[in-house]
Amino acid sequence: MDLFFRKQGNGTPLVVVHGLYGSSDNWINIAKRLAEKHTVYLVDQRNHGRSPFADSHTYNDMRNDLEAFFEKHGIEKAILLGHSMGGKVAMWFAADFPEKVEKLVIADIAPKDYLQLKEDSQFYLHQNILLAMQEIDFSLAKSRKDVDDFMAEKIDNERIRQFLLKNVEKNKKTKQLQWRLNAEVLYDYLEEIVSGVNIHWLDDRIPITAYPVIFIRGLLSKYILDNDKELIKEIYPEARIVDIPEAGHWLHAEQPKKFAEAVFMCC
Repeated sequence: MDLFFRKQGNGTPLVVVHGLYGSSDNWINIAKRLAEKHTVYLVDQRNHGRSPFADSHTYNDMRNDLEAFFEKHGIEKAILLGHSMGGKVAMWFAADFPEKVEKLVIADIAPKDYLQLKEDSQFYLHQNILLAMQEIDFSLAKSRKDVDDFMAEKIDNERIRQFLLKNVEKNKKTKQLQWRLNAEVLYDYLEEIVSGVNIHWLDDRIPITAYPVIFIRGLLSKYILDNDKELIKEIYPEARIVDIPEAGHWLHAEQPKKFAEAVFMCC
């Protein structure tokens, strides 16, 4: 899988791996800040952004994609920053290739099975989002507003809709709007996306101390709860946890200055 990427700056390599529905586009402003000290690589994961679509979307797939990316671009060792689903990819990659990881920075995700939270897992929210994305008839959508109007019938949260609309693009050949992510395959693999890379996946590696680890959480988010600190410390006993006030799950977009400062603390 040949991943699309953006590159900025000079210095120690820093690779950013976005989350579900995200892309390198969402990290450009943060990259400008981080590029003051680092060569920043922003990748589009498979089935997202400008990277190729594939029929599979497992954490092993995404780990292998990242390994191939390091190999292709001659990155021997890098700071690895992952958000949400990308954070789980980063943890899984680092566990298998510790020699390639200078430091591990995880943004607002814990190494746990979120399906166990049942109604609070947001699995059904994502399921609803991905179903709505598949159901839209783009032959009837002439503008992003048309797409938003349809999505509003399925998704009440305007903030979520506006984030999803960043994935709308115009097909250069047909001139028709389309999604820039593979909603069908993401729906098929949603259970693994939500549940995967948990303590049971990592139990033969514990404790992990081969590289410094920092978790950055938004205090308005429910992805890393206070009782998750014990779990994190069991896996990464030397990990640091940094809190960002007035930030939810998309903390890098909501509090970019504070997020960049938190990254610079360890990097």
